[in-house]
Amino acid sequence: MSVIPLEGLTEPTTRTGDLRRRLRALRTPGGIFGISWLLFLLIASLTAPLWIPYQVGQQALTHALSGPTGAHWLGTDALGRDVLSRIFAAAWISVGPALLAVLVAFGIGIPLALLAAEHGHRLERFTSRGTEVLLALPGTVIILAVIGAIGINPWAIMVFLGVLLSAPVYRVLLGVAQSIRKRLYVDAARVNGLGSLAVNAKYVLPGMATIVAVQAAQLFGIAILIEAGLAFIGFGPQVPSPSWGGLIADASKNVFNAPWLMVPTGVVLALTVIAANELADAIAGETNRGTPAHRKGRATAAARTPAPATRADVLLEVSDLTVSVADGPVLVSDVSFAVQSGRVLGLVGESGCGKTMTARSLLGLLPDGVAVTGGSIWFEGRDLVGLSERQLRPVRGRQVALISQEPMVALDPLFSVAHQLIGPIRRLRGAGRREARTIAADLLRQVGIVDVRRVLHSYPHQLSGGMAQRVCIALALTGQPKLLVADEPTTALDVTVQAEILSLLRVLVQDTGLSVIVVSHDLGVVADLCDDVAVMYAGQIVESGTATDVLERPRHPYTAALLGANPHVPENTPVPARLVSIPGTVPAPGNWPGGCRFASRCPFATDECAQPIPLTAEHGDGSVRCIHPVSAATAGALNNHDHPKPITGVSS
Repeated sequence: MSVIPLEGLTEPTTRTGDLRRRLRALRTPGGIFGISWLLFLLIASLTAPLWIPYQVGQQALTHALSGPTGAHWLGTDALGRDVLSRIFAAAWISVGPALLAVLVAFGIGIPLALLAAEHGHRLERFTSRGTEVLLALPGTVIILAVIGAIGINPWAIMVFLGVLLSAPVYRVLLGVAQSIRKRLYVDAARVNGLGSLAVNAKYVLPGMATIVAVQAAQLFGIAILIEAGLAFIGFGPQVPSPSWGGLIADASKNVFNAPWLMVPTGVVLALTVIAANELADAIAGETNRGTPAHRKGRATAAARTPAPATRADVLLEVSDLTVSVADGPVLVSDVSFAVQSGRVLGLVGESGCGKTMTARSLLGLLPDGVAVTGGSIWFEGRDLVGLSERQLRPVRGRQVALISQEPMVALDPLFSVAHQLIGPIRRLRGAGRREARTIAADLLRQVGIVDVRRVLHSYPHQLSGGMAQRVCIALALTGQPKLLVADEPTTALDVTVQAEILSLLRVLVQDTGLSVIVVSHDLGVVADLCDDVAVMYAGQIVESGTATDVLERPRHPYTAALLGANPHVPENTPVPARLVSIPGTVPAPGNWPGGCRFASRCPFATDECAQPIPLTAEHGDGSVRCIHPVSAATAGALNNHDHPKPITGVSS
């Protein structure tokens, strides 16, 4: 396998982890309440004939409209019938049809979405037009027409409601299914002979599972309210059969002389709808943006990390940074580095080494469920770890800014360049509209754009890749930050445009004194732009120092191997017939060995490498994490096509 693997050609391993995370979200208070109440209601309604204290129609006129008593815990209605018995006897006729409506909606919507996503425009134009017709129909009028045609039958009415609801379900799931089928790992599976049915079963349906669960929980609550509303206006089960809507309608007739009668049924109905929505929120992960224990861990880690004694020229110092998934594996462990004012630091390594997680932790932009669980990030004497979104707001944009990897994704396609620049300038600098427009034009000139007027009026799709990246750099400069975090800033660009962007970044650093962190797996970019380098492997830094020291005199076998696989050939150097490759792959988080994490791919590994390897001083102020640091001779051996045989005690 080459050093820099193609990304996205294999099935991602995050789907099962994402499912586990969604299931863990059900342990939140909202998830526990939603599941507990709905299960209790379902069991209680199905078993009601076995335990309710009174028959549904049993009357006691002498106790009519009584409040809660020992004999009638929730009181009685106008005919002296027990309210508790009638509520739970009516539960199934309210819950059951609502469940049926959801099943019908998804029973129609899911197959249509799968077929339309599979067969493309040929079928999609017919299914989409059909669902648009359903969406255009007045639902209330259709349901009343159905009642007039077939009579009052809650189950049949809910079937027709399910047919109407299948249209919005289809529209939502179609977009999800189309997105999943366009992913590279699905194409790879189809190339490997996987049939359409197997693709849907193995990839598309599991990918849609969370959306289906969330939509089903929400539609269930909506269906219950619709059924109760129909019963309230007289289109529910007929007397003497009870229903929640009918009970509320009866209670409304006595609202002045017996107001309590509205409470029991209303509370049960409200709790059922709330439980359905809380369950939907829990499944969607809205309540799991870092569990309380996870957030507590972040605050504790920040509280126990003292401020480091740093030099005056150090702008950012990261110490023992650890980033983890909530109740999951560690993604980055014990990472330490410093960025000096006016210098460029390169974070280098293969995909999956933790570079982007490290960079995004500096801005508090980690994915949902991922958080900093150890260490500190000191920026100008302030630890950023554990700060809330509100506390980070003055830092983002004004102090630390981000240049994203893909400019066409970073820019909003719905708004012009002027709109996207002027808004942040007014917000971050407090400028007026006219002044902000002048500043926006100056920023575009600063990043090398000549035709400023045209670009300001352009939309992202009207710009080339290089021009869009220049706009993204201008966008990052709107708040006059001191530190830029550039995540693969030239990956999506061709070689000529890459050189232009790198030259632009160099000029910005020289002219403005900016500090920059460049995340890259391209050693050519690092050599061209960076003053300092930190090489990452499997979530930790294995070598660091100045760019000259690390790239010309590598000490870690991984750094030397990366240099051997570098496709950039120096001038007056013959082009090799074949680039060197590093055997194996980066171990996934959770599967890291206890010792050297590169040992399984290293030709110099010995039994000693099975023990934890500390960082040792190297390259002046730099470091290396290796007990067999390579010399110039052994580094040259790594550049040969055939790796040397494992040996013991290799050092300079």
